[in-house]
Amino acid sequence: MQRALIVGAGPGFSASFARLLAAEGYAVALAARDTAKLADLAAETGASLNACDASDPAQVAALFAAPEASEAEVVLYNASFRVRGPTVELEPEDVRRTLEVCAFGAFLVAQQAARHMLRRRSGTILLTGASAGVKGFARSAPFAMGKFALRGLGQSLARELHPQGVHVVHIVVDGGIRSEKRPDPKQDSLLDPDAIATAALAAIRQPRSAWSAEIELRPWVETF
Repeated sequence: MQRALIVGAGPGFSASFARLLAAEGYAVALAARDTAKLADLAAETGASLNACDASDPAQVAALFAAPEASEAEVVLYNASFRVRGPTVELEPEDVRRTLEVCAFGAFLVAQQAARHMLRRRSGTILLTGASAGVKGFARSAPFAMGKFALRGLGQSLARELHPQGVHVVHIVVDGGIRSEKRPDPKQDSLLDPDAIATAALAAIRQPRSAWSAEIELRPWVETF
């Protein structure tokens, strides 16, 4: 049975991805700072729960000391943190935390995943990006900084690891994601989390003769 690890698991895309992977026969591991919120998803998918602050090197190393992470053929980094406001009013520690979660944590997880995948010369690392990774928005500089850094990490990893058999894909989620708190006005104007998961699974299954390093997903009504 193949294994998959989702770091920064929660509702939305990562939950849909966990369900899809479980249905495809994967043994799924979920990691997050607060695992209590994942109890229902774990029960539904048979996933294991792992408490981990992805921005802490020691906690990430401990996570990958266990087989559910070290043997994972698929690793998704989905952790995110956002602070908004006028630049002159932002708290430096909030900005630091945004960078730590959006980018530094992704580096820590990808580094650990790559060490194990390179030994097998196989595996897929997925990084969840955002609109902010390709275009900055007013009052959202920290998130743009973090997501731009994440995109740069993905590009560098792809160029380094693809020739060694490890597939790295940065997924640009360019648009809002529908949820119970954010219903779609029935025009498919918001991204369906199940559809994002399906696209991620398709990326995993790409033949290595035509690997994507980045895919962009946006609703059909998005104006770019």
